[in-house]
Amino acid sequence: MHHGGKRNKFFLSEKTFPQTIDVIKTKCHALEMDLEIGKVEDFPWAKADEYCGLLVQNPDNFGSISDHTELAAKLKESKILLTIDADILSLTLMKPPAEMGADIAVGSAQRFGIPMAFGGPHPGYFATSEKFKRKMPGRIIGISKDRHGNQAFRMALQTREQHIRRDKATSNICTAQALLANMASFYMQWHGPKGLSKIANKVRFMSQIFMEELDKVGIVFATDRKHYFDTVTIDCAASGFSSADYIQAQFHKFGINIRKIDD
Repeated sequence: MHHGGKRNKFFLSEKTFPQTIDVIKTKCHALEMDLEIGKVEDFPWAKADEYCGLLVQNPDNFGSISDHTELAAKLKESKILLTIDADILSLTLMKPPAEMGADIAVGSAQRFGIPMAFGGPHPGYFATSEKFKRKMPGRIIGISKDRHGNQAFRMALQTREQHIRRDKATSNICTAQALLANMASFYMQWHGPKGLSKIANKVRFMSQIFMEELDKVGIVFATDRKHYFDTVTIDCAASGFSSADYIQAQFHKFGINIRKIDD
């Protein structure tokens, strides 16, 4: 825990996916931390020294992408860690979390060649700035040379706390996500940087076509039309629909599954 456990509050953007909010609520409850969920623009800067961290999602629950560079700079002044939960495929096109000044970047790697499989198991990614690498769960792999002078990878730092200090361990003793992580890695290697960018462009183009076609029938979107990736949100009231249930039923007739956010 940041600040040696002295700061007990964590701020979470209300525009985070509901399933992510639920997981963080559970974790904060277990750690006896105060979780505050609200608008990032309403962050209580006057009480900033009570918070250890803040998490935002990019793209957010409505599909909008934001540049959090200014937020990151302000949080750094208050020694608050910024975590960005970012869509890994979108990072081939948009400004990555590190360039925004985030301390930690996390997210799912499911879309890198892993089937949906009724919701899991899926690999995730977890990255941090150099400063915090020794606090990370898992292993650090270093580049070395073997006796023939060839490049070799070896375990440079292993978290041995699992069997020494179980209650303080940062990595879980029962997770085996190696197969899924390897599959996602092979997917990245197979397509390469250009291939991944091409896939990301296609994904974004599909969102664009979707919105442009629905524009024709008067549907209004809550998503930022200049900054989006693969998620779009329909504003039901502005589109003239009686309820979200009505429009959801229309999509279901064509076998299209959409998520209801609220009425």
